[in-house]
Amino acid sequence: MGLEIVKGSRRTVLAAGALVATASAVGAVSGAPRASATSRHGAKPTVALVHGAFADASGWAEVVEDLQKSGYPVLAPANPLRTLHGDAAYLRSVLATIAGPIVLVGHSYGGAVITNAATGNAEVTALVYVAAFAPDQGEPVGLLQGQFPGSELDETTLDFRPYSLPDGTASVDAYIKVDAFRAVFAADVPRSRSALMAVSQRPADARTLAEPSGAPAWQDIPSWFVVSRDDKAIPVAAQRFMARRAGGNVTEVRTSHAAMIVSPHKVSKVIMDAAEHTAR
Repeated sequence: MGLEIVKGSRRTVLAAGALVATASAVGAVSGAPRASATSRHGAKPTVALVHGAFADASGWAEVVEDLQKSGYPVLAPANPLRTLHGDAAYLRSVLATIAGPIVLVGHSYGGAVITNAATGNAEVTALVYVAAFAPDQGEPVGLLQGQFPGSELDETTLDFRPYSLPDGTASVDAYIKVDAFRAVFAADVPRSRSALMAVSQRPADARTLAEPSGAPAWQDIPSWFVVSRDDKAIPVAAQRFMARRAGGNVTEVRTSHAAMIVSPHKVSKVIMDAAEHTAR
């Protein structure tokens, strides 16, 4: 239904795209990463940034600033964090409102979402995984997380809170325990910021851990990976395995799971490199 509404409201969609492009296109600023990539339509692609579990779109703040200073239109939508296929369907509906090519970026569980949402979308020219899951068909993210040693994200560091779905059936939300959040997610983030992140985290429905992924977009779309060497949520060995399997371009950073907060300029550079490469 959402796609039909978009097709029937082309003027609204184009106007929204123009507003994003106008708000995002600013002059390059000294000290920020720069890029000269243009899309096949003559303008830079829109960069869509998808957050993962236990976080929200504010984690992309410094990356957004870099990209906007370099003239990229940027969108950082909310990830519902309810079910993998439902979250992917929601993201597909967002992508359908963007005119022109898209560089799609996912952090953590957001990587699984972009893997499913981009499949079959010819406008997505590049996938960028930032300390993220890149599952193959049939793989749940929980399996990938536990396949390699090194993760501290388990039942001992999680709080589970029951809630009711709209139809009245019961489900469970997972949160990282506040006193474990810094060690698991953001050990190298300033303490004041990690403390705020811990108490304002968005939970993920526990069902997302066991839900099999669909056909992976990385089989057909070029991919880039930012691998976090000191990650205590998704083991570095798992990240390297997924990047190698996807045939992705790999950049490693010495950060916690919060790579886009700790090393935003490096993450921004990878995103712009992906945009430039796929625009050729």
